[in-house]
Amino acid sequence: MARKQLNGVVFFVFNPALVGSNLAKTITSESIVLLWFMPFNILATYIIGSILGWILIKCTRAPQHLKGLILGCCSAGNLGNLPIIIIPAVCREKGSPFGAPETCYKYGMAYVSLSMAIGAVYFWSYVYNIVRVSSSKVNNEDNREELPSTMNSAEGTPKFLQGDYTEAPLVCTKTEGIEKVVGFLIGVVPQIRNLMIGGTAPLRVITDSASLLGDAAIPIVSLVVGGNLLRGLKGSGIEVCVIVGIIAVRYIVLPLLGIVIVKGAVRVGMVHSHPLYQFVLLLQYAVPPAMNIGTVTQLFGAGESECSVVMLWTYAVAPVSLTLWSTLFMWLVG
Repeated sequence: MARKQLNGVVFFVFNPALVGSNLAKTITSESIVLLWFMPFNILATYIIGSILGWILIKCTRAPQHLKGLILGCCSAGNLGNLPIIIIPAVCREKGSPFGAPETCYKYGMAYVSLSMAIGAVYFWSYVYNIVRVSSSKVNNEDNREELPSTMNSAEGTPKFLQGDYTEAPLVCTKTEGIEKVVGFLIGVVPQIRNLMIGGTAPLRVITDSASLLGDAAIPIVSLVVGGNLLRGLKGSGIEVCVIVGIIAVRYIVLPLLGIVIVKGAVRVGMVHSHPLYQFVLLLQYAVPPAMNIGTVTQLFGAGESECSVVMLWTYAVAPVSLTLWSTLFMWLVG
């Protein structure tokens, strides 16, 4: 119950504040025109990851309730929380190929904020639904097997439809879209931006408050993922080959294909030559799975503990993988 309540706080308060405040501060009408390739780049990560995830499912013969989890982990990367940490750190490094720290931070946060917004739209349009479909098939099978015992005598409603979790995901998906609309609106409309953004803006307290709330999103989501690890590493029942396969997809195959796609786009003139922009595009192929996958599996009750084990190992490998790929990416764009 506590984990479910934390999920509600994250998706109704912290995540909207995080995405909305960053978009409002960093996105302008000019930057949207320059960054048109990013939605296609993120879509490519989802398509390629889904194909690789489908191959992994066929090779490992994964059970039905894990198919959505595997596809989600292979396709949806952490396109917001991690880049928000990585980009400022890279900008502060001495000898950075991305210019002065202040300029690097300004443009970098614009790129990362758009990445977070687009990634969230794709996540809730795709990963949410494949996990929902995967879990519904399992529930339907269980319902057919236990039909006599699952009917409520008073109302004639199956018990698995009486839980309060069935409505929460639908509300969350609507909420996830609102803060992006608000963030874009504040950022691209000069009159509203002047009222809310900047040290002398009369309504700056609104965006400052949203930023303070948004700062809590990352640690709370991490806490939820850790809380889902209920059965321990052995009790989850997930096979080692599945974990190794997801790690290989996210940290080997996707980054390599990402280099081909991004550098190819640069060569044909689809991406402008700004090194930091190219770095962010490349980074989108190398990040670990989106942490929100743990929340979706918890909401539907499908693969909760298995998801936490996958997250544990993918994020344990992430520091080494991200360091190596980031070094290579900086060399390629510099």
